[in-house]
Amino acid sequence: MADFSDIYDQEQMKEHMQYVLKTDKASHAYIISGEDGSGKEFIARIFAKALQCSNRQEKDGEIEACGLCPSCIKAMSDNHPDIITITHDKPASIGVDDIRLRLRDDVVIKPYESKYKIYIVPEGEKMTIAAQNALLKTLEEPPSYIIIIILTNNLNAFLPTIISRCIVLPTRPVRDEVIKKYLMENCHVVDYKAELAAAFARGNIGKALELSSNERFENLKNETIDLIVKLENLEIYQIMERVHALLEPAEGEDKNSKKGIDMKQYEDFADILLFFFRDLLVFKATENTDHLIFTDKVSYISSVTKKCSYDDISSILKDIDIAKNRISSNVNIDLALELMLIGIKEHL
Repeated sequence: MADFSDIYDQEQMKEHMQYVLKTDKASHAYIISGEDGSGKEFIARIFAKALQCSNRQEKDGEIEACGLCPSCIKAMSDNHPDIITITHDKPASIGVDDIRLRLRDDVVIKPYESKYKIYIVPEGEKMTIAAQNALLKTLEEPPSYIIIIILTNNLNAFLPTIISRCIVLPTRPVRDEVIKKYLMENCHVVDYKAELAAAFARGNIGKALELSSNERFENLKNETIDLIVKLENLEIYQIMERVHALLEPAEGEDKNSKKGIDMKQYEDFADILLFFFRDLLVFKATENTDHLIFTDKVSYISSVTKKCSYDDISSILKDIDIAKNRISSNVNIDLALELMLIGIKEHL
């Protein structure tokens, strides 16, 4: 299991956790918030391991778990009796019975071998109102030895009374250069691919890891740029046929689809378009390739910027934004995509 030194660009959160470890003044409840892939559970488990460690040590100015004591060994194998992950029977919600049986009724039992009994609640936003009210009873009169760490991608899903009794620790976007360095040094991702993944991840290191090893994303990127290159020679029905093929749900991913389109794939498709035409704008303004994301498409970018005006590229970027807003507002997806691509074609 990793240590605090493996948490990137979360200085405010780390500072709070380090203070807790140095003073032994832990709160009874924390909420770690951030989008999926931002490392919430990764951070929570590092914190839990250090809290339970019987022989903490200072390394490079930070208090870390020793990694050698019986508590650390059990934590690293996800087999610690006093670090409990709250699971739930229904995938879409955490019900009142889940909280009652796995947490509220369990807290009366003292820790088996450690100072604390730590409960980690992934996907906390899925707690029903009844489940939150059941949790609230524990938060109002917690035993001295319990620590509850709730993980969520939506802080607004919680009752104000829950939030007021927790210390909220939001994750922050990780800098692109930090993500790129991590991918290259720890995952042996080649530089151009690491830069692309970092740009598309928008500060989410988990998403960057997924994109850097996702063959489907790589194919989507290449096919999307190929579509743009050939756009002026295609009829609209041919364009839409290619778009449907690109955005067709993969096997087993129908739950993420909307009218035959994989919405996650669509989001990546829209981002590819947005970043690509931003590259055109940057290159037209600077004629410099240093800040381009699509460094392997410099030849095409150069040729397009010679015939496209600033107004043309700005109009294309506006068309992409309009399409994204229309689709998020439940306008017909095919119509929104068709209007966007017609607009792009007219300006290329």
